[in-house]
Amino acid sequence: MSQNKSQQDAVAWACGTEPPWSSPLLDEHRPGTYHCALCDAALFASDSKFNSGSGWPSFFQTKTDLETQDDHRHGMTRTEIKCPSCYAHLGHVFPDGPPPTGLRYCVNGIVLRFLPDGGETQA
Repeated sequence: MSQNKSQQDAVAWACGTEPPWSSPLLDEHRPGTYHCALCDAALFASDSKFNSGSGWPSFFQTKTDLETQDDHRHGMTRTEIKCPSCYAHLGHVFPDGPPPTGLRYCVNGIVLRFLPDGGETQA
């Protein structure tokens, strides 16, 4: 198993977190859609992406309802977000995002696949 695949599995299935600032998707600014890298479900549109300064790709709105559950790991309470199709751990949602939703979906880039409008799949 490749190191990238084992890192992806650790995030998706063991509720891990990739290192901040490590995702190449932080610098992705083309129009397109962010999909679950494990099952290909369309999760976020590029026009809902914003620079949160957190070190992870962040979005203020989803394309579909995500699965959520309370996460009490690491001595804090957060809302975990999971892919609605395969239930892979994506990251967390916080109530400190920009308008119009006020939400910040903080997502591990390693579990996302970007498909630009009219183009080929990217990392």
